[in-house]
Amino acid sequence: MAIKATVFKAALQIADMDRHYYADHALTLARHPSETDERMMVRLLAFALYADEFLTFAKGLSSDEEPDLWHKDLTGAIERWIEVGLPDERAIRKACGRATHVVVISYGRAAPIWWNENRDKLQRLSNLAVLNLPTETTQALAALASRTMQLQCTLQEDHIMMTSEAGMIEIEPTVWQGSFRTAH
Repeated sequence: MAIKATVFKAALQIADMDRHYYADHALTLARHPSETDERMMVRLLAFALYADEFLTFAKGLSSDEEPDLWHKDLTGAIERWIEVGLPDERAIRKACGRATHVVVISYGRAAPIWWNENRDKLQRLSNLAVLNLPTETTQALAALASRTMQLQCTLQEDHIMMTSEAGMIEIEPTVWQGSFRTAH
């Protein structure tokens, strides 16, 4: 019998001063059986970074053909493709051919090794942004995970603050390629 996804509910308040985006989102996250709390919370952070009315969670780990999140326009064209983790370089190239903007949010101790191995091929992709999150940050995010979460995310001048009743985390991604939060 297959193990089912675990469902998490997040009430996420976003105050994005840079983009003048202020909204409350009631999100349902299905955590794949092979997914960690750390990865799920990085997906949630990715949502907060790029939130708009069209951004949705996609199949991610459950499908090779879909990212973790995407923004499709009204015609179905993919405006933004967001991957979390250390995706295969070939998959990133394919995504860059399908979407206007592609974002990879890398994390974990192996991320610098992954970047060094893939940098030369990925730097040719003009519509790709690669961000890296420090391990301490993603582990602190994982500690905020619970089946029902109340989170506030404030973004200003590329600084991020994620707050819940469990605490507050300041997040400063490192930009390895492209620009942080490319224009919509």
